[in-house]
Amino acid sequence: MNTKLGAPVQAGRRTRPGPGWLLALALVCMTSPLSAAGERPLSVFVTVVPQQTFVERIGGSVVRVQPMVRPGQSPHTYEPTPRQVAELAAADLYIGVGVPFEDAWLPRISAGNPGLKVIDARQGIDLRTGDPEHGDHDHGGDGRDSHIWTSPPLVKRMGAQIRDALSALRPDQALLFGANYDRFAADLDALDSEIRARLASLTDRRFLVFHPAWGYFADTYGLTQVPIEYRGKEPGARALAAAIDQARAAGIRVVLVQPQFSPRTAEQVAAAIGGRVEAVDPLSADYFATLRRLTGLIADSGHR
Repeated sequence: MNTKLGAPVQAGRRTRPGPGWLLALALVCMTSPLSAAGERPLSVFVTVVPQQTFVERIGGSVVRVQPMVRPGQSPHTYEPTPRQVAELAAADLYIGVGVPFEDAWLPRISAGNPGLKVIDARQGIDLRTGDPEHGDHDHGGDGRDSHIWTSPPLVKRMGAQIRDALSALRPDQALLFGANYDRFAADLDALDSEIRARLASLTDRRFLVFHPAWGYFADTYGLTQVPIEYRGKEPGARALAAAIDQARAAGIRVVLVQPQFSPRTAEQVAAAIGGRVEAVDPLSADYFATLRRLTGLIADSGHR
């Protein structure tokens, strides 16, 4: 079984498990409640909350899904808790997206649970790297942007992978997983069409963000995200001035921020361009509402 989700984390950046991880791995979870079919639900762990939404749409009552990174936490600085490690010792499936902690922790977690199936949600997807022109930075341990779930067509591909993984674990439920996936895929297709129609008339297709989490969304819909954050850090005076100049040139009046980051710098930029700050969370559980809100903000702030 291959548990590696990316290239090794660079020296000095690897997340080191704390001293309690061996004890945590030795713990055994209590028996899970039975599903509607009378079987124990499949225990599935995912990295971020949106993935939980996807797995639950496809798995229904046959799965019990837990995200590693909880609401309000950042995937880039996250470390698993001893309780999560203990629960993973009895899990059936882990679906990763390539954030740094996965490279440090998954081999150890798998050592405590040889039956754990690990899949990489990025499989078969052309991954983004940092965009030097706009100060974008690397997100994952292997230098790739891990925010693949911000693109509905990519989520549709992720969903097929989830369907197949669940079917392999519970062949008797394969028809259910397939039917659930078909409905989920149809909803994603409808969302994709809705977004394309809403953005079709934009003449300037740039939008301003604090943290560059929307790269796959931008690529899918012919947009360009202009980040304020520079290579994962608060921008210096020159980078901040450049972001303000780009926003003014494009007529941008909205600065998009995430709840996981301080809005202070974004508010400074908004004041300089005569605009406003709006929060949109790429880690929200309400995937469809989040992308509709993002689309509306971009459409309303862009030229037509």
